[in-house]
Amino acid sequence: MRIARDGTWFYLGTPIGRPELVRLFSSILRKDGDDYFLVTPVEKVGITVDDAPFVAVDFETSGTGRDQVLCFTTHVGDKMRAGPDHPIRVVRDPETGEPSPYVLVRANLEALIDRKSFYRLVDLGTHETHDDAPWFGLWSGGQFFPVIPSEELAG
Repeated sequence: MRIARDGTWFYLGTPIGRPELVRLFSSILRKDGDDYFLVTPVEKVGITVDDAPFVAVDFETSGTGRDQVLCFTTHVGDKMRAGPDHPIRVVRDPETGEPSPYVLVRANLEALIDRKSFYRLVDLGTHETHDDAPWFGLWSGGQFFPVIPSEELAG
């Protein structure tokens, strides 16, 4: 089995077209170290994950500034409030600088935040001091999540 970067699940090279089956499989997905497994009481089967096992396809926001809360929804129906227990992180491609934003769903399993949601998040961003330097980032659940150094936005 394989999960593509866009969240599509495959079995023997064929997309799994039943959302209910994908939700069921996602509920038994685990990550041990760098490896992913589907775990039942009697079996542990390895699975290939191209990037992140989930995709955050939407979010709602409440509050503003430091009181802002971002609530994400994944393509399989998981919901989480970004904050200390569900941090947001952004990884940038070393060659292109393109960002890949993620939010922690549960127990070492992250969701890639889809492009449309990330663009909406950027509209909610602000500049704050982080690690003694100015950063552009997001507030949620009382925590600031850095996205990009402020100086890179000015250039």
